[in-house]
Amino acid sequence: MDFLIQPFRYEFFSRALLVAMMAGLLCGVMGVYITTRRMSYIAHGLSHAILGGAVLSYVLGLNFYIGSGIWGFGSALLIQYLTGRRIYSDAAIGIVTTASFALGVAIISTYRKFSQNFEAALFGNVLGVTPEDLWIVAGVTVVLLGLVFFFYRPLLFWCFDREVAQVHGVPVLAMDTLFALMLATLLVATLNVLGVTLIISAVVIPASIARLLSDRFSAIVFISGALGAAISFVGVYLSYHFDIASGASVVLLSTLILGCVLLLTGFQRRRKRYLPPLHGK
Repeated sequence: MDFLIQPFRYEFFSRALLVAMMAGLLCGVMGVYITTRRMSYIAHGLSHAILGGAVLSYVLGLNFYIGSGIWGFGSALLIQYLTGRRIYSDAAIGIVTTASFALGVAIISTYRKFSQNFEAALFGNVLGVTPEDLWIVAGVTVVLLGLVFFFYRPLLFWCFDREVAQVHGVPVLAMDTLFALMLATLLVATLNVLGVTLIISAVVIPASIARLLSDRFSAIVFISGALGAAISFVGVYLSYHFDIASGASVVLLSTLILGCVLLLTGFQRRRKRYLPPLHGK
């Protein structure tokens, strides 16, 4: 029993759990909108683009969140700008994100002395978060969840059909920009927790699980957020005991749960299909 509760005696572990749960909650809630709007590619691309900003901020001596945030916002806005200039959205994403990622790789290869410092940015290391990280993630969680709540109906229309949303008076271009900035904020805040290479899975998988469990949008948002927080809690706990990267632990656990839910829901559908109808009064 002492083996199980030992991690909770350390302040850094309690802090890591809080940060991981908030990051999981955010990724779960935002992931529903991302998957419904089919924006997984832009989320994946922005996460790689932000690496360039993270490396550049280190070289210039800037705060990680300030440098990465400015770079992430700039990348998101540039993608929106290029998309409106007769360039397809997927091409715009590819241009901006690969250029930013290439910049990060070029700087890392030049300044090899600090390349190991970016292991957390690549693969996640929530056990190394600082009190500053905790407060920043908490602030971002409050702001983004507040925006989701305040703009719930416009975002709902915007997710499913842009033309219908425009007919109902929703400023779709403003929603495009707002959500792109929200997505960049999410990625910057959770980069140290999950890492560039794994963060997209934490965004997509809880939302996919929730969609298998419910057809109602509000329920999907709630289930996805709750799953994201719970999976992050358990994943970080397991990463401590098995000494593996926290991001990898969270993603592997969520993938395992997705596989189980797929099997269960598939079995239930087949069972309902082949069960004989019930007769009687």
